[in-house]
Formats: sequence, structure tokens, C-alpha cells
Amino acid sequence: MLPEVQPSAARKFVIAIRRLANDLSYGLDGSRFLGSGIDYVQSRQYLPGDPVKAMDWRVTARTNKHHIKEYEAQRRIPAWFLLDTSASMVVSSTERSKYEVALQVAGGLALACLDRTSPVGVLGCGRRDVRIQPSLAKDQVMQWLLRLRRHAFDEETMVTRRIRELRPTLQSRSIIVLVSDLHEAGVAHAAALLAQEHEVAVIQVQDPAEVCLPAGGFVRAREAETGRVFTARARSQMVDQQRIASALRRGGVDHLVLRTDEPYLHKLRHFFRSRGVSGGGR
Repeated sequence: MLPEVQPSAARKFVIAIRRLANDLSYGLDGSRFLGSGIDYVQSRQYLPGDPVKAMDWRVTARTNKHHIKEYEAQRRIPAWFLLDTSASMVVSSTERSKYEVALQVAGGLALACLDRTSPVGVLGCGRRDVRIQPSLAKDQVMQWLLRLRRHAFDEETMVTRRIRELRPTLQSRSIIVLVSDLHEAGVAHAAALLAQEHEVAVIQVQDPAEVCLPAGGFVRAREAETGRVFTARARSQMVDQQRIASALRRGGVDHLVLRTDEPYLHKLRHFFRSRGVSGGGR
């Protein structure tokens, strides 16, 4: 059953997304993920009709011949946001769920991309069929963000399947940002295959209980999506973080972990400013 989204809550959500987009945009001009503007290519000798404002005065002074600067026009690289909509994203031990954080992060980054004229598309990685082709329309982006606020408590994980379905449909080099808790086996391998042809970043959203269960002794729990009952030892990690990080690193996929009980804006800024997408993992 999908809960209804109240108008007041929707307005607060939109305001939060726009504020996050503004905060992310500030100071990130050097990131390839958000676009680097127009890049200088070379200087060539002046020809009649060339604009004077493009004159390369340094080369002109050195050679005593008029030269102008040539630039490579900015490419509009489409950005796809893959959002894990499965039930495990909704289960939470903190005030903010993984799903809430993931949706805000994806929305803020999407609007920041649009500010730099990168078309934005979205793909839901759960049972629901949510797929919107890359577009420059902000209204369309906000529509799918509001649509995805309605979550299901019994939705299965289909991240690996969605990645495999998306890969053959991409006609040009694209930016792929996956936001997930990475509970499904095979996600790292699928992301690595995608990274052979595209710029791929994985943002892993993590609940503190997945790092270490707070209670002592043994804990009996139920898996949110399959209903499988299992017993786990407290003080042990629920997710094999080292294995996940190693697999993504070997595949050349940039990887960032965000916890729901910690601020994440500065981590996002640093991640994309210092590395871009796949700027330092290979």
C-alpha cells in the first residue's frame, strides 16, 4: 500500500531539494560530474571575421602575429539517477530513513545537473515501473521526485536487473548515479560492467544499525523484502562493507557511503569536487 503525500509535506520536500541543489552547486564547477563549462583547446592564427574578444594576446605578443583562442563547446552529457525503491530502504533505526536521504540526495544532484544543462533521467530500482528519459525540464524532474516519495513497504530489490536493462539502451556516454543500500548481491558486478563505457558513481546509504547492532547477545530479525527470518550476533556488521568497497574499487566505480545519522552535504561536495565521477578510482 502506497501512502498518500500531503500537500504541506510535498512543499517542504521541494524546498529542501532546491536548497540542497543550491548548496551542491556552489563551488563544484570543477567537477566533471556537474560539467566543466567550455574548455580551451588551442590557439590559431587570426582570420578575417573572427571575434576580437577571442584574441589570444599572449601568443600574439610572442609571435607578433594575431592569434585567437579556440574552445570546445560544452557537451550535454545525460545523467541517469538510479534510485533503490525497495523495502529495505524504508526500514530505519534513526529519524531519517535511508530512502528519505537517498531521495533528497538524488533530487539535489539532479537539479544541480539541470543547472549545468545536463539532461536528467530517472530509473526506479524496485518492482514499480519508474523510468523517465533524460530531459532538461525541471518540472518533469520534480514530478518524478514527488512521485517517488510514495514508497511501498513490501517492494523487492531489483537494482541489478534494472542496471542490466538500462545498459543496452544507452546510446551515448552517460553519467550514472546509483543511490542504494547495496543489499542485493550482484550490484557491484553490474555497476562495474556499466563503468566500462560510462561514468558511474555509487552512493551507498547506510543505517547505523547495519554497521553495528546496538543490543547485546543475539538478535532475531526479519528481512524486509523477502520476509526471511534470521538470527544475527549483536555488535556485528549486517553488511560486508569491505567486500562491497573492494568490488566497486576493482571495477573502477566511484563509491561514497552516507550514514543516515550523520550530515552528508560536505561529503557530497568533497566527493564530486575532488574526484568527479571515476576521476580517481582508476
